[in-house]
Amino acid sequence: MIGSRFTSFQLQVPTFFLPSLPFPSSSRRRSRSRSRRWTFQTSRTEVLSCNCSAGVSRQLSEEKQHQRQKQAPNRAYPFHEIEPKWQLYWEENSIFRTPDEVDTSMPKFYVLDMFPYPSGAGLHVGHPLGYTATDILARYKRMQGYNVLHPMGWDAFGLPAEQYAIDTGTHPKLTTLKNINRFRSQLKSLGFSYDWDREISTTEPDYYKWTQWIFLQLLKRGLAYQAEVPVNWCPALGTVLANEEVVDGVSERGGHPVIRKPMRQWMLKITAYADRLLRDLDELDWPESIKEMQRNWIGRSEGAELEFCVLDEDANERDVKITVYTTRPDTIFGVTYLVVAPEHSLLSTTVSVGQSKMVEEYTDLASRKSDLERTELHKEKTGVFSGCYARNPANGEAIPIWVADYVLGSYGTGAIMAVPAHDTRDHEFAAKYSISVCVVVKPDGDHCIDSSKAFAGEGTAVNSANSTSGLDINGLPSKAAAAKVIEWAEKYGSGTRKVNYKLRDWLFARQRYWGEPIPVVFLEDTGESIPLPESDLPLTLPELDDFTPTGTGEPPLTKAVSWVNTVDPLSGKAARRETSTMPQWAGSCWYYLRYMDPRNSKELVDKRKEIYWSPVDVYVGGAEHAVLHLLYSRFWHKVLYDIGIVSTKEPFKCVINQGIILGEVQYTAFKDQDGNYVSADSVDASDELYQEVIPEEKVKKSGDGFVLDDNPGVQVLARAHKMSKSRGNVVNPDDVVGEYGADALRLYEMFMGPFRDTKTWNTSGIEGVYRFLGRTWRLIVGSPLADGSFQDGSLAVDVEPSFEQLRSLHRCIAKVTEEIEATRFNTGISAMMEFVNAANKWDNLPRSIAEAFVLVLAPYAPHIAEELWFRLGHSSTLAYEPFPEARTEYLKDAKKVLPVQVNGKTRGTVEVDEGCSEEEAFMLASQDSKLSRFLEGKPIIKTIYVPGKILNVILGGKGPKPKSKPNPDASRTTVR
Repeated sequence: MIGSRFTSFQLQVPTFFLPSLPFPSSSRRRSRSRSRRWTFQTSRTEVLSCNCSAGVSRQLSEEKQHQRQKQAPNRAYPFHEIEPKWQLYWEENSIFRTPDEVDTSMPKFYVLDMFPYPSGAGLHVGHPLGYTATDILARYKRMQGYNVLHPMGWDAFGLPAEQYAIDTGTHPKLTTLKNINRFRSQLKSLGFSYDWDREISTTEPDYYKWTQWIFLQLLKRGLAYQAEVPVNWCPALGTVLANEEVVDGVSERGGHPVIRKPMRQWMLKITAYADRLLRDLDELDWPESIKEMQRNWIGRSEGAELEFCVLDEDANERDVKITVYTTRPDTIFGVTYLVVAPEHSLLSTTVSVGQSKMVEEYTDLASRKSDLERTELHKEKTGVFSGCYARNPANGEAIPIWVADYVLGSYGTGAIMAVPAHDTRDHEFAAKYSISVCVVVKPDGDHCIDSSKAFAGEGTAVNSANSTSGLDINGLPSKAAAAKVIEWAEKYGSGTRKVNYKLRDWLFARQRYWGEPIPVVFLEDTGESIPLPESDLPLTLPELDDFTPTGTGEPPLTKAVSWVNTVDPLSGKAARRETSTMPQWAGSCWYYLRYMDPRNSKELVDKRKEIYWSPVDVYVGGAEHAVLHLLYSRFWHKVLYDIGIVSTKEPFKCVINQGIILGEVQYTAFKDQDGNYVSADSVDASDELYQEVIPEEKVKKSGDGFVLDDNPGVQVLARAHKMSKSRGNVVNPDDVVGEYGADALRLYEMFMGPFRDTKTWNTSGIEGVYRFLGRTWRLIVGSPLADGSFQDGSLAVDVEPSFEQLRSLHRCIAKVTEEIEATRFNTGISAMMEFVNAANKWDNLPRSIAEAFVLVLAPYAPHIAEELWFRLGHSSTLAYEPFPEARTEYLKDAKKVLPVQVNGKTRGTVEVDEGCSEEEAFMLASQDSKLSRFLEGKPIIKTIYVPGKILNVILGGKGPKPKSKPNPDASRTTVR
C-alpha cells in the first residue's frame, strides 16, 4: 500500500514519469558475483502500462497533466512525481524482498528497528530518525553484495487499544488494524526499503501461537509459576500495571489512582538467568551506558543474611526472627534500628497494640506508591515506629523496629539493618526521627568523619567488639571484618553468606482482554493448573462486545463464559481457562526470530535460517527500552538457546540508541497580575505570573538568550520539549513530505546532528537539504524549461574525467563510506554537499562521475537517486548496483604549499608535488618571480630542506652564484 498522502499520484501518474518496463519476478532474477541485478526486457522508450489493484488507469490526459503542473508550487525538482512513482515501482516488483532461500555463501546483514506500537496518532517527525538510519544501512549493505534482512512489523497488543475500545465501544482489533494501515502507509511514503512480505503483527493468531508455545516451554522448565505478589492495581483501568506505568501514584495513562495489593499472578523466573544476563553483557557491542543500566537493574551483590530476634514487652526473645540482607556485615555493631517494608509478611506480628492504627494508615498510604517512587533517592524519607524491638546479635542491644516505604518487600528479605553512621538513606531517616548513630568504621588515613553525614566507604572497624557474643573485628579492614562476621554468624546459626540481586521475577499477567491468552486451564475439582497441548495452539481470543473492567479484579475475559468453561483436553475433566492475558512485552521478546521465517506453521523458526541470520547485526531504537525490553528479550533468547531453538547466546550483536527529536523551540514570556511583562531572568518561583507563548518572529537573540523584539529589556524563556499532542508541538511527516518530499525529510533528519544526540526540530532548517537536492538535480538534469518541466535524459557527457574531478569524487566516496560505517550520517551528507558544490563549477560532467555519485547518494535519498540513474541511461534499478569504492591514488594531497625562507626569513611560498626533491623545490623557488629577486646576484652558501615543511636558502655577499647539488636523501632535513 502506498502512502495515503500520495493516493492521487499513485492512481494518476503519467506514463512519462514511470519506468519504461516492469522488473521480472523474483524467479527471473539472475545472480552475479557481488550482488543481484534486475534488467528490463525491452527498450527504455517503451511505455509502462500499470494497473492498480482497483483497476483504475494511472494515465493522465495531457490536459490534466498540464493543469496539475500549472497549479503545483514552484519546486526545486519534481519530487511530487518522482517519489510516488518509485515507491510504486519498488512495491509492484518486490525490489526489496529477501527470498525465503538465499545464497548462504554470501555475507548477511540483519538490520532491525525496535518494534513500533501503531498508535492512532500516527508518526511524528521524531519516529523516522531511527528508521532512516536503518534504511541507509540496509541499502548500503545491499549495494555491497550482502543478503540483507530489513523487516517491519507491529507490537500491537496492549492497554491503549483496549482503553480506546472501552471508551468508544470499538473492538480493539478494528482500531489496531486501522492504526497499522496508517503507520504502514506513512512508512511507505518515506521510501523505506522494508521487506513487506515479512510483515508480522503480535495480534495475529499465527504469530502468538508461538508466543504461547514459548510460554509452555518456560512452564515445563519451572520458569513460569504462579505466586501471590503485591502488584500495582488500578481499579479504574481494571488491570495490573507495571512499575514504569505508574507515575506519582497514578496510572501513566488516564491519571487514575493506583494501589498496591496482593494478587495471584503468573511470574517468569528471570532471576534464574541473572548471572548469565550479567556476565554475557561484556561480549556485546552495545553502548556502555546501556550495559551499565542493565547491570544496575540486575544488581548483583555479595553479602550476608543475618537474623535479629524480635523481643516481647519484657525484652525477652520471642520465637520470631527478622532476616535482613546486607552487603556490609562489617557494620553490624553500628545497627541502631531495623526497617521492615510496609508489605512485609511479619509486619502484623511485630506491631504493638498502641501503634497498630498508625502502622495501618501508613501501609495504606505506601500501597498507593510505585516502587520507583518509594526508592527515589532524593525524596524525603518517611516511616512509623512499630512499637516493638529486636536484639542485635553482635552486641545484645535492643533496637527499635520501624516501618518505612524506602524498603521494598520485593528486594532482599523485605527488611534491612539500618546503620545510620554509614548509609546515607539510614542517616537521613535517623536524623529525622532522632534515632541514635554509632560510628563503627574509621576512614583510612588522616580523614575525619563528618558527623553531619554518613561515611559510606570502607576503612577500619572500630567500636566493634563484644565479649558476650564472642565477636571482635576491631582494627580489621572492612573486607576482612565482613568475612569474619559471616564466619561468626554461620558458626552460631545467626546468618549465612548470600548473593543477592535487585532483579525480580517478571510479573507476567495482565487483567486485560487485548493480549495473548495464556494456554493453561484449571481443573474445577482441584484447581490444579494444566498446560494446553502444543497441538491445541493457538488458543485464540474470544469475541467480546464488553471490554470494561469487572470491578472485582477479575479480568474482562471472565465475561466470555462459554470460552472460559471448558474441559481438560487430556483427562476430559471440567476446567476453567486462565482469564488473565500476557503483558504487551510478550510478543516483542522474540519477534526478531520470526522475521527470519515468518510463514512457518510447523516450528517457531527453521533451524537453517536461524543459523544463517542470527544474531541481529544492528538493532536500532530508543534508550527508553534499554532495560526492560532488551533484558526480557535476552532472557527468552537464552531459554531458547538452552532448548536448542537458537544457535547464539545473545539476540542482538550491536545496539544503537538514536537521539530524541524535540519539538520546535517555544518562546515563553511572563506577565504579572496587571499584564506587564516580567523578564525571565528575574522570575521567582513564588511569583504569581501568567505565561504567554510568543511567536518566533517577535523575539530576537541577545547574548546567550532571547528577548522581545520590541522590548529588549524583557528576556523570554526559550525551550524545546518532547513532541506531544498536549503541547501542540507535534510535526506530522506527511506535511513535510508534501512540501519538501520524502528524500528531503530523510536527509534533514540525518543532517540535524550526530545520530545519537538529542536534536531540536526546525522546519526552516529543512530548506538547506532541499536546496542541496535541487542543486544535485540541476547538476545532472539541468534547469527547468520555460514551462517548468525538465528535459529528458541528463547533462552528463561521455568524456574521460580529469584528475581533479576523480579526486573530488573519490574523496566524497571515501568520506561517505567511512561515515555510514560509523553511523555518522550528518558528516556523510556534508561530504556529498561539498562534492556537488565543486561539481557545479566544472565545465562538464563526465557520465562516469555522475553515475558514481548517484550511487553514493542512493542510500540517503533513494527516490531522486533512482530517477537520476534512470535518466543517466540505465534500465535497471540501482538498488543492487555495487557501492563505489574509493581509490587511494585519488585520496592523497597532490600538492603542498612549501614556505621558502631566505637567510631564515620567509619570503614566499611555492606549490610542490608530494615527495618533491630538494633540487625540484629549489628550481621552483628560483623560477618564482617574487622569490627570484631575493636570490639574484648573491652566492648560495647552503640550503636547508625539510621535505614538505620548508626550504631555507642561506646567501652570502655579492659574487658568483655557486652551483647547487641536490641531496639524494630528500626524506631528511638536509644542510649543504
